[in-house]
Amino acid sequence: MTRQDTATPTGSLSAQGPSNTGYNNNPVPVPVITQTNSRDKWSKKMDFLLSVIGFAVDLGNVWRFPYICYQNGGGAFLIPYIVMAIFGGVPLFYMELALGQFHRTGAISIWKHICPIFKGIGYAICVIALYVSFYYNTIIAWALFYFYSSFASVLPWTNCDNAWNTENCTNYFLKDNVTWNNYSRSPAEEFYTRNVLEIHKSDGLRNVGGVRWQLMLCLFLIFTIVYFSLWKGVKTSGKVVWVTATLPYVVLFILLIRGATLPGAWKGVVFYLKPKWEKLFETSVWVDAAAQIFFSLGPGFGVLLALSSYNPFTNNCYRDAIVTSLVNCLTSFMSGFVIFTVLGYMAEKRNVNVEDVARDKGPSLLFITYPEAIANMTGSTFFAIIFFVMMITLGLDSTFGGLEAIITAVMDEYPDYLANRRELFVLGLVVVCFLGSLSTLTNGGAYVVKLLEEFGVGSSIIAVGFLEAIAVSWFYGITRFSNDIKSMLGYSPGLFWKVCWVAISPAFLAVRSDVLAFHLDFARDCMVIFCLKPAGIMLCTL
Repeated sequence: MTRQDTATPTGSLSAQGPSNTGYNNNPVPVPVITQTNSRDKWSKKMDFLLSVIGFAVDLGNVWRFPYICYQNGGGAFLIPYIVMAIFGGVPLFYMELALGQFHRTGAISIWKHICPIFKGIGYAICVIALYVSFYYNTIIAWALFYFYSSFASVLPWTNCDNAWNTENCTNYFLKDNVTWNNYSRSPAEEFYTRNVLEIHKSDGLRNVGGVRWQLMLCLFLIFTIVYFSLWKGVKTSGKVVWVTATLPYVVLFILLIRGATLPGAWKGVVFYLKPKWEKLFETSVWVDAAAQIFFSLGPGFGVLLALSSYNPFTNNCYRDAIVTSLVNCLTSFMSGFVIFTVLGYMAEKRNVNVEDVARDKGPSLLFITYPEAIANMTGSTFFAIIFFVMMITLGLDSTFGGLEAIITAVMDEYPDYLANRRELFVLGLVVVCFLGSLSTLTNGGAYVVKLLEEFGVGSSIIAVGFLEAIAVSWFYGITRFSNDIKSMLGYSPGLFWKVCWVAISPAFLAVRSDVLAFHLDFARDCMVIFCLKPAGIMLCTL
């Protein structure tokens, strides 16, 4: 164990070795938080890497990247995506890993050592993570409902003979000369909207209806898994991610092979990657690329700070940042083939263009289009089961990271009260998240999920990321931050990284914040109207 792992030095950084010469022009001592024996540590390096990859690779990689890619120029979109990753996403990702590893503390306490005036960033991160837990786990609960429903010889979303179906239900598979009009609804769509959500019993946000007990039971099981994965710290969560972070790749590979063998799959691939070079001259394409890489890698959520704070002081966080970023981007790219081979198959079966099938995105893609295609494959039950297992594990990894960010931040801020009460604190947090999710389990829960997703996170997290980048690069100082990295790795970051941290990455976030600014006024008006209704009181905290 190195000296830095056993001691907690304070004062000038030059005391740690000659690597910081030229840094001590400022006579004010700079406290350095290092990992003590009492602080948890990752059992293995792979526990940390899998946790970071598991957090970064989530449900958004499966549906959002393929949709954004084809919408913004197909193969041509890869150019702005890679550019934004190199100059924006990866530098911010590297910054957070280095900050967490050097200061060994969570998103709140870290600002005591960087710039105390920005401590509110840490509290904002925790509040945003709490909002995410209110809706994100509900999506996992939907997947669990589907997983349970998949254990049937005939999948329930393959026909129109069920109690929840309407006269508009149109089953065009295995049938000829089926008329499809604007009122037609597929069996998969009616299963999702009328059986899983029962959204037809709600009038919208003004009347969300009652809680669906089936979904509440699914969510209770999800939070039970989350609690017993997090209650003992990174030593337990680091073991769980060996399953939850690796299993999705096995499933993706299986689904990719199956999708490539389907009739019409090539149509989907061509539609996915066919370059539309004129799109590169549209500002919105570059903005979408910036947003996709930011939300995909996840800087600003406090998760990278928390996870890296349990690393050894001399861990090579630079290599970790490069490896995990590459894995994340390649996973997004591979997911596009998994999705669009199936969409090509759907277009072939419906005898329509791929763009008519691919217009769906988000939950409708994951819970209607893809399950519908799976249901009409040979071995549909098997493929349905593994697909929803993949969705559950992808979601759980991100939940582990988001809640660990809150746990680490609060426990590091109040160690005198919580140091020996982690199990109770995690239990209390999980209960709060479960209660906060109840509104998303109602008949109109899908509307609440959309509201929280659009206005509870998007603009807020970009603003937090922008302030964090400014605070570290301009207030804490790029020279000081570079010397911190040198004390850990033995060498300073290159000019490219310094320029990105000081100018390019903050500009990357500032441009995106300006584009999203109009959302803030809309969100405010929406909240004023919504909070007039008793059912919306809980969401007024937005």
